[in-house]
Amino acid sequence: MERYLPIISRSPLFKGMLGDEINTMLKCLNAQTRSFEKGAYLFRVGETTTTMGLVLEGSIRLEKEDYWGNRTILASIGPGQLFAEVYACEPELPFDLNAIAAKDSVVLFLDVRRVTTMCTSACEFHTRLVRNLLASVAKRAYTLTRKIEHTSKRSTRDKLLSYLSDQAESARSSTFAIPFNRQELADYLSVDRSAMSAELSKMRKEGLVDFDKNRFTICNFAE
Repeated sequence: MERYLPIISRSPLFKGMLGDEINTMLKCLNAQTRSFEKGAYLFRVGETTTTMGLVLEGSIRLEKEDYWGNRTILASIGPGQLFAEVYACEPELPFDLNAIAAKDSVVLFLDVRRVTTMCTSACEFHTRLVRNLLASVAKRAYTLTRKIEHTSKRSTRDKLLSYLSDQAESARSSTFAIPFNRQELADYLSVDRSAMSAELSKMRKEGLVDFDKNRFTICNFAE
């Protein structure tokens, strides 16, 4: 666990805690580490859980699939980020999405029941942990709201500009990397991949953006 402590300490869940404090809380939360191969399911639609995940290595995708097999990507979760916290806080709420390893991944699972009830040792960091968890749940809701804002745009170009602008703001730079390849980006924005690729090519010719694989630069967004 010590090798992952720098990543764990960067997680919003442990914001404001030092190494020894984090180790104390990991014991309190019955932390368990598990490895997953690319493509493995961590949670499936219909399952329930009392544990949330903290990604230590790799990447986890939250995806929904309709009856015909059409995929929509809701979020990409990287090292230091949490997932499934909403479902873990309400164990009777079944998953309405799948959590899948996008790469070979290592995940730290934490028992949320030990967050929402006072631990037996009554550790002094517990209140801070509860506050951080609430902030994480709020941030997850905000992230999904942003996705709705992107996908509600009328045209493929508007969806792309909305998403890329948001990524640039998050990175605080006009050059940034996104966590998706082309198909995954199309699935995230709910657009056709070919149409999206054609639109990206037009936007590059017009000098709006430049890109190389998943690395983008916004050249003249004001136009």
